[in-house]
Amino acid sequence: MHQQAFEKQCTAEEKRHDQATTSIRNPRLALFALALGTFAIGTGEFGSNGIIQLFAADLDVTIPVATYAITAYAFGVMLGSPAITLLAARVNRRTLLLGLVALFLIGNGLSAVAPNLALLVVFRFIAGSVQGAFFGAGAVVAAYVYGPGRGGKAFATVMGGLTVATIFGSPLGTFIGQNAGWRAMYWAVVIIGLLAGAALVTWLPRTADLRGGSVRNELGALRRLNVWLMVAVASLGISSIFAVYTFIGPFITDAARQDASVIPIALGVFGVGMAVGNTWGGRIADRYTHRGLIYGYAGVLVFLILIGLAGDNLTVLLFSFFGTGATMMFAIPTIQVRLTGFAPDAPTLMGALNLAALNLANSLGAIGGAITLDAGWGTLSTVWAGAVLTTAGLLLYVTTVGRDRPLLPARA
Repeated sequence: MHQQAFEKQCTAEEKRHDQATTSIRNPRLALFALALGTFAIGTGEFGSNGIIQLFAADLDVTIPVATYAITAYAFGVMLGSPAITLLAARVNRRTLLLGLVALFLIGNGLSAVAPNLALLVVFRFIAGSVQGAFFGAGAVVAAYVYGPGRGGKAFATVMGGLTVATIFGSPLGTFIGQNAGWRAMYWAVVIIGLLAGAALVTWLPRTADLRGGSVRNELGALRRLNVWLMVAVASLGISSIFAVYTFIGPFITDAARQDASVIPIALGVFGVGMAVGNTWGGRIADRYTHRGLIYGYAGVLVFLILIGLAGDNLTVLLFSFFGTGATMMFAIPTIQVRLTGFAPDAPTLMGALNLAALNLANSLGAIGGAITLDAGWGTLSTVWAGAVLTTAGLLLYVTTVGRDRPLLPARA
């Protein structure tokens, strides 16, 4: 009886959605606008890594000190995004997205004119505080456009802009920085952000269906143990991708003994893998409860072992880069769907927490890799640190939240 009642409720929601979305002039353009926004965000994030040597020299600081600006961005995502999401809990998601674009433009515009590292750190924190909140609100809008039962595909669409940024945006930003100065890279990001803002204004639906919720609901979600367990699963498991991505340069030049000119190709291969995995992961997340995460994490472990054992061969290395990016991104939409399932009354906050977990994973992967390198275990040893962390995330999932039954029968 309860099952039949739930199915009738879902059918009614689908009918209401179909009636509401007829007012959207072009759903595909609305989704494109969201992806363009995340492309701008990803270009600013990953592009910063490519120009770190440039702004370090211009601001007269060492490379290790210059990394504070990169770290500040990550802290902006981890701390600023959830805070913004809570403060803007009642704001319509369309309005919130436009406000976040404005803050994104401010953060990157100020980064372009920062006179010293201290202010650049502050401005990168501001820019980073947009990311998680944008992805969370964007996923809500994309889910509205797609309709009920397609939360995984919706999140994958929003993430799609970020994966494209790893393929095109980051190399382009680095190229601009190398040829026109590091400040020009941030101005280029501002221009892309302006285009994204114009697209959002033009194509996002204006509807009360995208209104926000109460702060109490958002805070209530933070009191649920399963939410924090999923954040831990994401932070641990996804860290392995950064134990590889962070050290792609040394893998190519030191382990595989190739010229540095191969590094951009390797980054592109990794990015293509991420894009492919993200696309398929969104579809799987909507059909199965656990498969996206379990198969994704298990697949990553296979490719990490392959790199660790035969990564000195360029063909094996490039194949494994593609596989690592694809399998990890295969898991991420399932993480978002599971998070939202544990807190359906706070979907925007769950999106922000997912991105916060990704940035924590970035730090864990880089730190784990640095530990193995400092121990003298060799260039490729960073993958073993990633394997340990991903194994811990997988075990945590299957022994805790992975045991929870969904409301509707789902294939494991």
